[in-house]
Amino acid sequence: MKIVTLTMNPSIDINFDVDQVIAEKKLRAKKAYYEAGGGGINVSRAIKRLGSNSEAIFTSGGSTGELLKKLLSEEEINFKTVEIKELTRENINTIETSTNKQYRFILPGPKLSNEEVQKALETLFSFKEKPDFLIASGSLPENVSTDFYSEVAKLGKQKGIKVIIDSTKEALCKAAAEGVYLIKPNLSEMEDLTNQKIENENQLIELSKKLINKNDIKILVVSLGAGGAILITENIVKRIPNPYVPIKSRVGAGDSMVAGIIVALEKGLTVLEAAQYGVAAGASAVMTPGTELCTKEDTDKLFEQIKENKFL
Repeated sequence: MKIVTLTMNPSIDINFDVDQVIAEKKLRAKKAYYEAGGGGINVSRAIKRLGSNSEAIFTSGGSTGELLKKLLSEEEINFKTVEIKELTRENINTIETSTNKQYRFILPGPKLSNEEVQKALETLFSFKEKPDFLIASGSLPENVSTDFYSEVAKLGKQKGIKVIIDSTKEALCKAAAEGVYLIKPNLSEMEDLTNQKIENENQLIELSKKLINKNDIKILVVSLGAGGAILITENIVKRIPNPYVPIKSRVGAGDSMVAGIIVALEKGLTVLEAAQYGVAAGASAVMTPGTELCTKEDTDKLFEQIKENKFL
């Protein structure tokens, strides 16, 4: 099986520690390290960590775009770029070591021309071998229409590809309305999708079933953070608890979860097992510092615990 990811607004994540964050003072940072970032790219990186492969398609511009390609090459990630005029964005993540608090600065991304947006769609669907799964994940550049992911979903379905969308607000709502194979919203995103305030789990399940039937969504995995997740399909409603793990950073948990689900489906596991493996991958990610993603060793161990209801 072949997996493709799409990232329209990738980033270079600059990570470093400082002893203390103090206004108007020079903050002497410890050694910085750089990582490739952005929704689909992180999913591809997590897929690699879980022992599988994908092709990452993303926009790339200027010197930061060149660094992004270099970082992914070093991780042996297969990729194809959509070259753009403006620079690929950078983000800054710092940990204040005196308090262990994390500060994240998300910089604005590049503006894409209409021609660059169209080129991204053409690149995405110019495959020689049709992918089984297409994961479009992350934010969209400010001037890209929120209809973009729904167009991806529409074209993907026409070509018989299982489309997974992982985004927020209007972009997610419009893609879900088009009908997709899988979405992984959190509670806030479910309220956006259903236009209702969700008060309890029974209401969540009822609204999820209506959303599936109305929009022809095959798999809905509602992320509950520390509470795990709920898997809802036409025939399944299953609560998947989170294993108890030491929390170092929650960054990357959602992307790792998506990667875990798709890797498990690729290997032929059931939908329930895939959702369980996704929860395990998300839990594995919070055990790693900074913007680190899941590890296969921890994910496999946690998966067995989840299946057997044995938690740390």
